[in-house]
Amino acid sequence: MARGKLRIYLGAAPGVGKTYAMLAEAHRRTERGTDCVVAFVEHHERPRTEVMLHGLEQVPRKELEYRGGVFGEMDVDAVLRRAPAIALVDELAHTNIPGSRNAKRWQDVEELLAAGIDVISTVNIQHLESLGDVVESITGVRQRETVPDEVVRRAGQIELVDMSPEALRRRMAHGNIYQPDKVDAALSNYFRPGNLTALRELALLWVADRVDEYLNQYRSEHRVSKIWGSRERIVVGLTGGPEGRTLIRRAARLAEKGAGGEVLAVYIARSDGLTAASPKELAVQRTLVEDLGGTFHHVVGDDIPAALLDFARGVNATQIVLGSSRRKAWQYVFGPGVGATVARESGPDLDVHIVTHEEVAKGRGLPVARGARLGRTRILSGWAMGVAGPAVLALLLNTVDIGLANDMLLFLAVTVAAALVGGLLPALASVAFGSLLLNYFYTPPLHRWTIADPKNIVAIVIFFGVAVSVASVVDLAARRTHQAARLRAESEILSFLAGNVLRGETSLEELLERLRETFAMESAALLERQSDVEPWTCAGRAGFGPVLERPEDADVDMPVGDHMALALTGRVLPAEDRRVLAAFGAQAAVVLDRRRLQEEADQARTLAEGNRIRTALLAAVSHDLRTPLAGIKAAVSSLRSADVDWSEEDRAELLEGIEEGADRLDHLVGNLLDMSRLQTGTVTPLIREIDVDEVVPMALGGVPEDSVDLDVPETLPMILADPGLLERSVANLVENAVKYSPGGRRVLVSASALADRVEVRVVDRGPGVPDAAKDRIFEPFQRYGDAPRGAGVGLGLAVARGFAEAMGGTLTAEDTPGGGLTMVLSLRSIHGRQPATESPETASTPAPAHGGPGSAEPERQTLC
Repeated sequence: MARGKLRIYLGAAPGVGKTYAMLAEAHRRTERGTDCVVAFVEHHERPRTEVMLHGLEQVPRKELEYRGGVFGEMDVDAVLRRAPAIALVDELAHTNIPGSRNAKRWQDVEELLAAGIDVISTVNIQHLESLGDVVESITGVRQRETVPDEVVRRAGQIELVDMSPEALRRRMAHGNIYQPDKVDAALSNYFRPGNLTALRELALLWVADRVDEYLNQYRSEHRVSKIWGSRERIVVGLTGGPEGRTLIRRAARLAEKGAGGEVLAVYIARSDGLTAASPKELAVQRTLVEDLGGTFHHVVGDDIPAALLDFARGVNATQIVLGSSRRKAWQYVFGPGVGATVARESGPDLDVHIVTHEEVAKGRGLPVARGARLGRTRILSGWAMGVAGPAVLALLLNTVDIGLANDMLLFLAVTVAAALVGGLLPALASVAFGSLLLNYFYTPPLHRWTIADPKNIVAIVIFFGVAVSVASVVDLAARRTHQAARLRAESEILSFLAGNVLRGETSLEELLERLRETFAMESAALLERQSDVEPWTCAGRAGFGPVLERPEDADVDMPVGDHMALALTGRVLPAEDRRVLAAFGAQAAVVLDRRRLQEEADQARTLAEGNRIRTALLAAVSHDLRTPLAGIKAAVSSLRSADVDWSEEDRAELLEGIEEGADRLDHLVGNLLDMSRLQTGTVTPLIREIDVDEVVPMALGGVPEDSVDLDVPETLPMILADPGLLERSVANLVENAVKYSPGGRRVLVSASALADRVEVRVVDRGPGVPDAAKDRIFEPFQRYGDAPRGAGVGLGLAVARGFAEAMGGTLTAEDTPGGGLTMVLSLRSIHGRQPATESPETASTPAPAHGGPGSAEPERQTLC
């Protein structure tokens, strides 16, 4: 059976019209005679969306009981039995009620697709798993309901349902998305213009990237090599020289002029050993490219213009940015240069920009690091010159007679040229061939292989010796030049590694990536084992397809110490490159040791923090518990004394002091025990549905009656919390607020609904807290300002936040308008219920799940 096709309506935020668009598409399909059913659609009490359901066949939902409630989920079995051509499944990222066929709705959709049923679904950009951190940084809320990106990427069609932030806020204000009592809170929080604009940009860019993937796939399948300028994609050719920074900035400015411009910096490394560029300079340029929003690429190729053009055409680039040549004028004798060659062969669809810079015509300045070997091209050219050169010279000299001495000098010049280009062996071939030609054509008797005059024999012998000597010297000088260049490149690499050791800047993965790029390898991995009989494990890797089990399986195996080895794949390195490779291995071992030492230091820091807390606890106990104990002991001793006849008023006062001291001890010991439970992770909240107006008043019993104003409407939705933990949290917050409020100013305790949350606010008019200290006041044993030692051990706010997070809520501090501090306790409401399948360690506060009720469910959590 053919797999069904998936179509997704993607939106930037709840309320943009995804479900409406999906239902409109269903009506169009139905009118054309397509068998289309509604498998699951949530209208969230939006009238216009609900109207769109009329006229469409709906598969009855499957009702499930969960923690005393009944919930409706998609009946997968019923849809499979119905076997429609198209099924509408709303809210692809939804988490199903425990006991359902699958944990996630996208898994239900996968079953329908596998059965050959086409599915139309909806999802918000905030629910894509890879964008969780980005969305949290934008909205400040972590999204718990996510769908793997690969599920959405596999969709046959992805249609963006777009709406401007202003239009969406107007729709919200008109009551078309949330109920009227939630509109103001939503507009001032999640649906702020900045949030909506950022989410909209995120959705547009994500869809644009998918379109780009589809385009590249189409071009690959249809073998389209011609460049399609659908978007400006600019390739920057880097040499590793200092002018690269100028080129990158120039390319970034070009990209900014076009919508969706993209910058790709590429360095072409030769395949014959160490790269010619400075790794440090390339690292700086890589960082610059990434800071400007581009990408850095390393490509291996001996023909730089061809490799650069192949890369540009492969990524469908529209422009290439190159720097003006650093060669001097006389060096153009050897060829037109990379820039001119690229411009000539780029074709009509690829623009080439030649950018001037400060290094123009100042010489290459970079070593050609090829070890002691000449390049293949030079060797072939040398042999051609050594063999063909004497023959061509003989043809030319046969037309004129300039004397034997001049003939010998010209043949000597050809030999020297062959030595300069190809080294010693082509020069020896040139001198041998030239000597034969001199004997045959220019030494009497002519055209015979004999020499009549002994003087000519001496001349030819001297010519042969001089030619061999000159060729040897030239070849040796050329090799020494290349060796010096190689040593210079090695010294730069070693200097960079030494600097990294001192600064501790490079991570193990970055170092292995630099190693791979330096030697133009496919992959690099650092393997280690505990002993000679233990299996190898991978401590770090870089590149594609690294060797992870046995170093001997790699192309290059470099031991590092007794139980560590570098494994490289791609090609076999010459022996002279292993010296630098050994330096990389030593540096990798140092980086690995430093990382482990850092981990041990972090553990030690954690232990030190625990010791600090225990020390603070002992100090607090020694004073804050001693004071009420001393008061209780003094009062009891006075009451038991037979020397004094206490009046009823005095006796009542002493008993009241005993009761106050006992209450104070009970409060301090309770906070200490609560903090201990939080630190050890033994808090297990019993989450259930409760009313805020039932719990909050109970938390005010420990403060004077005239010190608090209560504003908790009875119409608030029920929340999901542990009553005991909620009461303790609110009690600690109110007690802290009353403590710092000035005389005559009451503390306000209010509650309101916000989207799928209920917020409890404790507002005081005290001195307030600076922004820098708002997070620190929630740490254990913190007293703000000049609070006296007897005012408590500083655990109230720490316990309150710990209990709030254990219930899946948040506790934050805000400034009170006009002065003071406001504590905001945010908890989930039953309108945002969602049966969570994540572990307690990963549970966090959700954003508005799908724009309405029916997407969150209580869960039992254990704080770790």
